[in-house]
Amino acid sequence: MRPHGPATSAARARRYGTWYIAEQVLRGMKGYLDVIVAYSIGNPLMYLFAMGIGLASLVDSNTGAAAFGGVTYLQFIAPSLLASAAMMTAAGEFTYPVMSGFKWRRTYYGPLASPITPHQICQGHVLAVTIRLVLQSAVYLAIVLLFGAATSGWAWVTVFTATLAGLAFGIPLMAYAASIKEDRGQFALVQRFVVMPLFLFSGTFFPLSTLPWFLQWIGWISPVWHATELGRVLSYGYPEPGWLTVVHVVFLAVLAAAGLVLARRIYAQRLEG
Repeated sequence: MRPHGPATSAARARRYGTWYIAEQVLRGMKGYLDVIVAYSIGNPLMYLFAMGIGLASLVDSNTGAAAFGGVTYLQFIAPSLLASAAMMTAAGEFTYPVMSGFKWRRTYYGPLASPITPHQICQGHVLAVTIRLVLQSAVYLAIVLLFGAATSGWAWVTVFTATLAGLAFGIPLMAYAASIKEDRGQFALVQRFVVMPLFLFSGTFFPLSTLPWFLQWIGWISPVWHATELGRVLSYGYPEPGWLTVVHVVFLAVLAAAGLVLARRIYAQRLEG
């Protein structure tokens, strides 16, 4: 087979540049594939055993199913754990790897020698992380099903609502990471003062309405809470007005889309500057 000529290679780069970058990022993930596999399997097993079985036995015996809409505590928390895992993965993949692409390993700059554009580099990174989130969430859901924590035939859709939550949180964070030129501990602060509060105060372990009023606003703006509510509707038929379900989807989609627009702009400014 003859090798492609320069014109053909350039045309393919212009057309499939996003996919080429996604492949590059995914190949980079192979360097810590063991960590990805351990996290994808160990995280749901650990949380579902500890919170869904250990703590659940105490909660269910003392409060009863009525406290959680007629379902067990395990069924109640499973969708929130799925969404939280996606957010935490996105927080990792959209911070240090982005900084590495611009500064430490400068992997974003090599493709610029080809017709691949900064926008495609940005989109390729997002696409690669999206693929990881979908696969991770699918594994997580499979383990949830093994635990009997999802009873609805629509539970499979939670793979995509959790992925959307990860993107709604992660892509705006990616835009922020792309704007940073020196690492002075910003990402550690994000983990401590943004990621953890969203994990703890998004109706993850108890209904949001049981939190003090001055903490409930965290849930209202949290992608985890919106994805969790969607997950509960899909996993066991959590009663919710249809308009509120639409609000959840729109909120997550708008956050992800706005973050992508901003990230594309920042990538173009830095890589073309």
